[in-house]
Amino acid sequence: MSSGRWRPFVPAAYSLALALLIVGPLLGSGYLLLRDAVSTPRSYLTDSALGLGDAAPRAVPQDALLAVLSAVVDGGLVVKAILVAALWAAGWGAAVLARRMLRASTGPQLVAATVAVWNPYVAERLLQGHWSLLTGYAALPWTVLAAQRIRASSRNTAAPGNAVAPRNTLRARNTVADWAILAGCLAVAGLTPTGALLAGCVALTVAGRRNIPWTLALWCAASAPWLTATALSGAGAEPSDPAGIAAFAARAEPGLATLGSLAGLGGIWNSDAVPASRTTLFALAATAVLLVLVAVGARNALAAGDPATRHTRRALLAVAAAAIVLPALGATGWGVHIGEYLVTRIPGAGLLRDTQKYVALAMPGFAVCAAAGCRTVAEAGRSRGGSVGTPLTATFFIAALILTLPDLMWGVGGALRPVHYPSGWQHVAARITAPGDVAVLPAGMFRKFPYSGRAPVLDPAPRMLPRDVLQTGELPVRGRTVSGEGARARTAEHLLLSGAGAPDLAARGIGWVLVERTTPGPLGDSKTTLAQLDPVYSDDDLALYRVPGATDLRPDSHTRHRHTAIAAHILWALLLFAAPAALLTRRLRQRTAAGEPTTAR
Repeated sequence: MSSGRWRPFVPAAYSLALALLIVGPLLGSGYLLLRDAVSTPRSYLTDSALGLGDAAPRAVPQDALLAVLSAVVDGGLVVKAILVAALWAAGWGAAVLARRMLRASTGPQLVAATVAVWNPYVAERLLQGHWSLLTGYAALPWTVLAAQRIRASSRNTAAPGNAVAPRNTLRARNTVADWAILAGCLAVAGLTPTGALLAGCVALTVAGRRNIPWTLALWCAASAPWLTATALSGAGAEPSDPAGIAAFAARAEPGLATLGSLAGLGGIWNSDAVPASRTTLFALAATAVLLVLVAVGARNALAAGDPATRHTRRALLAVAAAAIVLPALGATGWGVHIGEYLVTRIPGAGLLRDTQKYVALAMPGFAVCAAAGCRTVAEAGRSRGGSVGTPLTATFFIAALILTLPDLMWGVGGALRPVHYPSGWQHVAARITAPGDVAVLPAGMFRKFPYSGRAPVLDPAPRMLPRDVLQTGELPVRGRTVSGEGARARTAEHLLLSGAGAPDLAARGIGWVLVERTTPGPLGDSKTTLAQLDPVYSDDDLALYRVPGATDLRPDSHTRHRHTAIAAHILWALLLFAAPAALLTRRLRQRTAAGEPTTAR
């Protein structure tokens, strides 16, 4: 087989290699447990997993998907597979986007893939534990491609002289397939609410004005799990703590103002979730390399090509500019005041408080411009009689991008590594069989276990146990505490710390108390309460108590709400399979039209 036939697969193989180079240490036995990332051997389809708990549904449908899959496959393997697939898809999608938007050769495609995978945004979100957000990030270039095809097909359908019946039938089939592919992209991105918002913005921008109603309807369907959970639970209808705006504002890096940090795809609010190279003036050099490469190709990306793709490229650059400028403005004094005003008056506006998340929207535009920049430099060298071709130019740019962020390699400086849970977690989960929610000690949502490393981690109990675990949602950020939505959890925590009696817990539907012994945190007078409870299990790591007389206090509408939430998740799952089904159908149709057999040779 000729090498030319393999060439389209080179960007895919290269992107997979980058993904494995980043997450390599995590692929050993064990589980991801780093700040907000919690993977467990098995999780359960609790009310919280469906988004029906006290807290806003921020991990929907992620938690429900893991609950279903971990019943048959180890949950740690599922998370690792999704994470590798996300990074792989991000790079490959950026390469395909460069090929479709610019007709770029292999070298510039690899530059685009490197920009998409090897950047501070990916490093910081991995360190923060936002593995599922990276699925929404990875879906962006594919969403652009699907929306662009829909826009092009709608323009062709509207053009005069297209009344030939067979051609119209084929075009209609292709249009249906294009919409199905877009549905799949939006569903993949919709693994988290933020990912859904990212992909929705891109789809609505690229698909064209006449397709906005259908695109919006499709986005709502792909976002059904968390939209439904918000409506049923009412958690998202409450105002958010305005302290979260300043706490989660984008942050300036050394040598860079906030705007420069965001333009370099960095600037996360948590200074501890940053690669070491971004804590020095090296961040300035890395940002300069990226922005120079993007700036060199921007003019070519705006001007070259046919009108349809040129319009899309301009739209991507406009989205990129907004994704950088708006979070930078949101970090200013008056920007913080506006944000505080919005979250206290508009339900659900708290979803926008971590503004640096939305810098992800710059990735497709940056990737296309970087590919154009590589091609521009190579063409300029050839026009001046130079001997440096596109492959060498691409190699130089790829090396510059990787070497200016060296600590992304091999687990972001080793921080991304598997952990092993004590066996006591499985014993505790097996013993929780009676009704009642679970309250946890010490107070607070974050833990520092001996086996989890130096960084604080989210308590794994809500994903380990088969009953709902009450969590306040309070987040310690930059020396302050941002309040959460968990009213019942705050009450339970107060009762435990004040040494309340067992009947007080039972009256509030609390059936279990779990004590995590190897992590620091406030215990208050909880010994007084624990002395009134029935010990069920105890070892060096965990102790489980049963609250006497506890019953299930869920309202009569609870079962109906669960069924509705599950139906929304099923709709999302169906859309998730729409893209591969459409691609397979299109491929079979193409082979049939070309006279090839539809079965494998």
